[in-house]
Amino acid sequence: MNIKRAKQEIKDTIQAYLLRDDTGAYAIPSIRQRPVLLIGPPGVGKTQIMEQISQEMGIGLVAYTITHHTRQSAVGLPFIEKKQYGGREYTVTEYTMSEIVASIYDKIESTGLAEGILFIDEINCVSETLAPTMLQFLQCKTFGSHRIPEGWIIVTAGNPPEYNKSVREFDVVTLDRIKKITVEPDFEVWKEYAYRENIHPAILSYLGIKRQNFCQIETTVDGKRFATPRGWEDLSELICVYERLEKKADRDVVGQYIQFPAIAKDFANYLELYYKYRDDYQVDQVLAGVISEALCDKVAKAAFDEKLSVVCLLLSKLSGVFRELRLRERQMELVMNGLKEFQKAVVTDATAGGVAHGMADCENVQSPAAVMMGLAARMEREINADRSAGLLSRREEAVRRSALIELENYGKELAQMERADGPAAWEQVRARFGQASDRYEERRISCGEMLEHAFDFLEAAFGDSQEMVIFVTELNTNEYCVRFLQEYECERYYQYNKRLLFDDEEQRLRARI
Repeated sequence: MNIKRAKQEIKDTIQAYLLRDDTGAYAIPSIRQRPVLLIGPPGVGKTQIMEQISQEMGIGLVAYTITHHTRQSAVGLPFIEKKQYGGREYTVTEYTMSEIVASIYDKIESTGLAEGILFIDEINCVSETLAPTMLQFLQCKTFGSHRIPEGWIIVTAGNPPEYNKSVREFDVVTLDRIKKITVEPDFEVWKEYAYRENIHPAILSYLGIKRQNFCQIETTVDGKRFATPRGWEDLSELICVYERLEKKADRDVVGQYIQFPAIAKDFANYLELYYKYRDDYQVDQVLAGVISEALCDKVAKAAFDEKLSVVCLLLSKLSGVFRELRLRERQMELVMNGLKEFQKAVVTDATAGGVAHGMADCENVQSPAAVMMGLAARMEREINADRSAGLLSRREEAVRRSALIELENYGKELAQMERADGPAAWEQVRARFGQASDRYEERRISCGEMLEHAFDFLEAAFGDSQEMVIFVTELNTNEYCVRFLQEYECERYYQYNKRLLFDDEEQRLRARI
């Protein structure tokens, strides 16, 4: 299955394992909660989905790469203990708590999250001395004599033997005690993720043309050659930063990430062409409505690879503005939630002392500015707590911090008002938020105009052709585009999308016949 389906399977498994019955006990007892074994090629996203699942489900995550551990760190260190048996004293060997088990308790203590995921990577590549310990761990959910706390679900991952010569095969006894999920690379699924994470458009358009280069791993007489999804994502981060620094990612740089010489060379050449197309076709001007007949003729006569690159340039720009719009909307939602509490504190509850409900740190504070700064301080504590618990993605943290800055700015403005009472302070804040809302609406309308201009250009250049089909299909793949189109009425999008759905249905019927 693909990584998206695997992620959902693991989420469903965790929900099932953490479900409690009427007595408060887990509906599936711990002994029947099979550890999950995720098997797939390197770089396909096994570790990354664990972080996503933890954040989305609001549970803890403790992750270890087991090949970095010795038997002592996994099991614990021995020490001598004296015990009484049958009236006689004996010396026995005990073990300190495993570092891994201790890390779970540390996570519980530091975050307050009593339930979570223990993720063990490279489980099938352990050393010979550690192999029996891992078998015991999978079969009994213990490290040495210490059991994994209840409520912590074991998820493990490993590579198939063709990718790692250190792989050890599990016996049937062990396999019969785990839930095995095999993951295969899937470009279409990765593309959804890539749009969401703002992967560089040159990589998306290149892989759209040459999908066979998305994930390739070969063993030759000269060693291993590989291109993985992780390599493409890391390369994307570097290219984006290089562009800001006005540096060039040439073949040698690409080869540091895509360690498959032929693919690295091919992509480096394509990247040069991509920059040329970006300069030649002036996508920003097109989306602003400046569409020349000469430009349309030029792209209409171009090779298919060039046409596809131009479509991807349009999609990339649109995706970027839709993404910014969505993040701005999310920021405004957070700010508005804070302002609702502010209104309740300084207007609704003014007669009760002007303190926001539930804000213990603002007790006895009458100043609206202090109330606002108290709200900002609480938001900052929540951000830091969620970050420490590993519950924040980089994107969500950035949005929440921008909302925090907005609340702090409100507080600073209120502090400059002379003797502002609660209602006056609220009117000041409400007016300022209204201005921000108006700017957001103007930006939303501007984004819609960009989309219309993109359709104008594509119709003038290609008409109702395969390039238009690709454009509409990619709009449907991109999370930010889909969300925007749910709220913005674009007649031509619905027209072409309806035709696309009709064609798909016709093809399915023909296939059946």
